[in-house]
Amino acid sequence: MVYLFLADGFEIIEALAPVDMMRRAKIDVKTVGVSGKTVRSSCGVEVTSDITIDEFNPDGLEAVVLPGGLPGTLNLEADSRVQSAIDYAVDNNKYVCAICAAPSILGHKGILRGKEAVCYPGYEEDLTGAVISENHVAVDGRFITAKGAGVSVDFGLEIVKVLAGKEAADRVRSAIQCK
Repeated sequence: MVYLFLADGFEIIEALAPVDMMRRAKIDVKTVGVSGKTVRSSCGVEVTSDITIDEFNPDGLEAVVLPGGLPGTLNLEADSRVQSAIDYAVDNNKYVCAICAAPSILGHKGILRGKEAVCYPGYEEDLTGAVISENHVAVDGRFITAKGAGVSVDFGLEIVKVLAGKEAADRVRSAIQCK
């Protein structure tokens, strides 16, 4: 199961595009409302999460996904339950995926040391010890990071690729008419 965490102030496309890509590839993914069942995006759109953080159970976890946005990233980072989910994924060799400002959460934890990573321009100093990539999406071991909203589909397809294979990612890319 993939768990994508939503906190008030999340960037809508960075959350929902990856969910869409994964669901098209038949990957089990649940959105987790950190601030309740209904979560408000940075642009004011309210999204109903599949489960709340109180219902989250890491059994069967394959990946944690953290969308960016402000103050969403700060709200994710401030939540001890989100921090525990990240720790669980790292400790159990599962995927940790973050886009835009959200890779800063991983950088602040020190878990990107020596890893190739990328983030929204201006957050590079928060990626403590990371090797900053020139790519829009960077994959290093069990970490997938991406620059921002404009690469949300590519970010989602990279998650599909590592969880379901290149063929599945290519099939989804073709079906949505994406170069």
